Amino acid sequence: MGLFLNPGNENFKSILNGIYVDKTGIIESINKTINTTDKLTCISRPRRFGKSYTAKMLCAYYGKTCDSSSLFDDKVISKFDSYRKHLNKYQVIYLDITGFISSSNNIDGIVKKIRASIIDEIKEEYPDMQGNSLGELLVNVAEHSSDKFFFVIDEWDALFREYKEKTKLQEEYIDFLREVFKNGNVTDRAIAGAFMTGILPIKKYGHQSAISDFREYTMIQPSIFAEYVGFTKDDIDNLASSYTVNKAKLKKWYDGYSFAQVGDVYNPNSVCQAVRTGVYDSYWSKTETYEALLEYINLDKDGLQADIIQMIGGNEMPVDTATFQNDMTSVQSRDDVLSLLIHLGYLAYDANTGKARIPNEEIRREFISTVRIGSHDATTRIIRNSDQLIADTIDGNEEAVAKAVEEAHSAGTFGISPLFYNDEQALRSVVKFAYISCANNYIKVEELPSGRGYADVVYIPNPGERLPVLLIELKMNSSADGAIKQIAERNYPKIFENISGEVILCGINYDSKTKKHECKIEKMIFPLDSK
Repeated sequence: MGLFLNPGNENFKSILNGIYVDKTGIIESINKTINTTDKLTCISRPRRFGKSYTAKMLCAYYGKTCDSSSLFDDKVISKFDSYRKHLNKYQVIYLDITGFISSSNNIDGIVKKIRASIIDEIKEEYPDMQGNSLGELLVNVAEHSSDKFFFVIDEWDALFREYKEKTKLQEEYIDFLREVFKNGNVTDRAIAGAFMTGILPIKKYGHQSAISDFREYTMIQPSIFAEYVGFTKDDIDNLASSYTVNKAKLKKWYDGYSFAQVGDVYNPNSVCQAVRTGVYDSYWSKTETYEALLEYINLDKDGLQADIIQMIGGNEMPVDTATFQNDMTSVQSRDDVLSLLIHLGYLAYDANTGKARIPNEEIRREFISTVRIGSHDATTRIIRNSDQLIADTIDGNEEAVAKAVEEAHSAGTFGISPLFYNDEQALRSVVKFAYISCANNYIKVEELPSGRGYADVVYIPNPGERLPVLLIELKMNSSADGAIKQIAERNYPKIFENISGEVILCGINYDSKTKKHECKIEKMIFPLDSK
């Protein structure tokens, strides 16, 4: 065993010793490609979405210098006919590009180091084999020993992301990939398969021909690998059978990515952190800095910040992902930024509707934190005004609440014309975004069944928050008093009769003739006085 040639199965053993969800089914999909024209696979995923776990698992499964039967015999992959056929049958070459970067004193010499490291270990394993190049050496081994190679390359795009300006280095790296994967004399004769992971897609890096033979699966189109992007609902159920978990909290905090093939998909790293610690919180900023997010939001391309505010409030926004060049340097438009954020995991994308959204509470808080410290005054002001609006609502300051909603409307915020609302739904849109800061401490529920009707918008405090419930009823061309009266007549507060605490009843009316908003606020304390 070596560092790069057949690293063995110890890394995968360590993974199994922790909180583990069986995702070995992915191996069957890869087995189907071995020694076919589809044998080169590239999967792009955000950081902390299990790319390295998969890479280490494949090293354990395919590497021929170890016996991994005991690791896989009870796993999903063992149920497939291909299991024994490919188990520990190949010479695995494992390259962690970020590992090379972190251990390199001379980044300009990193490609030479990668190539030399592979050659040295192959010659150590096959001392009688010769070759004037890496490609020639691979072919000689395959033809004289019948041993084919399976490449596992983790974070393949790290050089492009971290050294954007070093074009000569990038060209050298591409030549290395071309030597192995774009050379029929090598690829067809010596390579059984390859699995590459990265954060961004590969097809538009300006060197498409070097790696165009790879079949690509992304956050926008994961295709047959959708089940392995993160944890599915079944995976969460399996975790719940072995650990104490709060599935409702897991869903709120870490769900929200979804694909037609599998439905809900959870952030796997964050789920494991929450299960391990019992704390349901944001682990995103602890594993990935959001400076990049802040940088792109501050660009405010084509009204991007208004779109971000809408998504923080729970709306989906259309995005054209086709224009994105799949790099972090040629971002030209609002659609490019949103596409990048999808690939980075900050947004979820629905391919059927072509719309993006903030997937869950964990990411929503990252956006709110980022917007709060952002450099764009208008967006920062929206958040701060929302903070004040919540305080005024709780304090019962009716005049201030009406003024705040009116200002949000008259400013044309959130795409609503300052001249009119089309209907009560448009009024609701402005009100939701005026209360945008509630995302920090409240669960928002629209049309909550209560008593004999449906409350328009209800903000329920997160567990542990010492805050009142906010029940907001909306009217058009009526009166705020009428909204409060409707709350009482339809017994909306009944839903809260088993709680202990304060409920703020807030009626908001918009007069389309005068263009004025009015507000009426009342408070109820539960449990109600039986007298």
